[in-house]
Amino acid sequence: MKNKTIPEIAKPFSGHQPRQTSCISVTNHHNLTTHTTIGKVPAIFLAMFLLCHFGTKAQTNTGAVSTSPLLYFVSDTQQPMMVEKLVLKSNNNKKATADIFTTILREKPQSLYMLGDVVSLGYANHKWKKVDVFLDSCRKQGTAVCGLLGNHEVMGRRVKGEKNFQKRFPTNVRTGYISITDSVAVVLLNSNFNTLSGQDLAKQQAWYKATLISLDNNSAVKAVIVACHHAPFTNSKIVGCSNKVQQYFVADYILSKKAQLFITGHAHAFEHFKIQGKSFLVIGGGGGLHQPLKTGKNDLADLAIDYKPMFHYLSVKRVAANLLITSHFLKPNFAGFNTGLSFNTNLKDEHIAILDADIQKGSAN
Repeated sequence: MKNKTIPEIAKPFSGHQPRQTSCISVTNHHNLTTHTTIGKVPAIFLAMFLLCHFGTKAQTNTGAVSTSPLLYFVSDTQQPMMVEKLVLKSNNNKKATADIFTTILREKPQSLYMLGDVVSLGYANHKWKKVDVFLDSCRKQGTAVCGLLGNHEVMGRRVKGEKNFQKRFPTNVRTGYISITDSVAVVLLNSNFNTLSGQDLAKQQAWYKATLISLDNNSAVKAVIVACHHAPFTNSKIVGCSNKVQQYFVADYILSKKAQLFITGHAHAFEHFKIQGKSFLVIGGGGGLHQPLKTGKNDLADLAIDYKPMFHYLSVKRVAANLLITSHFLKPNFAGFNTGLSFNTNLKDEHIAILDADIQKGSAN
């Protein structure tokens, strides 16, 4: 479907590229995270470093077990704010987040990625209490956790908000970093562009380009996922598409040979779009207030039009060089989770199945 909100994506952003790169966080098979900091080096040396470094680390991630480890993704677990409740309907949102946390702890994924808006106000220490218990439990049981800054982490008192976030997610680099599990590289980007200086923006862009090129040329990496908080494409009536994410991140993702999935939150819904043959998922169902979606003829063609759960999280499993993506939704009566929509990135025609036809009952309209 042609839509005016979709830009002509022909070339990646080609602004000034500095000679600095960012940290790299690599999650190995034993759920440990190691840091390698590269200072003032050209992007070409970063590419060479990634090629050598991942040649050993990615191989280590592929364990002797026969089944692939699972990567879990969740976004927008923040508590609803009073001002939001004036516009949107609440539905036991705190309990929904607690149920998601409990289920993730029970299922013990190898890696967990929290894609921003972890809490409603990043600077407020009391907002982190329940999240702290969850993160501590994840790490004690061996689940590696990575996070992305959302707009709620930098809302109000940005510096303190980022400081609080960094305490909980010490591997985070505000100009982009990478985590690898089972030969799947997850590239995590900062889409809070209004908090980045021109130098930091260019730094992230140069690192992002060099990283995707390097991953494409590294045989030890089988698949790539790109993630940030703000959705480049969404039909949300509340937040809308991020033109800057389209401008800075989308084209390089589309050009990458191994990048198969672009995951975001911010819009509190589940959406699946295909742009120039590449998948874009919106998974903002971690507990924030559900947002209504546009469904007009001129709006974006949502491949998950019949799958609109209120609360949900995502699992990703590598199958050879492809990815099996599954959304898990909280039942409308809060009596546990069911497996919902699922698809494999090597299939042209989309969803393998929507496994529970009753998910629409009780969903927000």
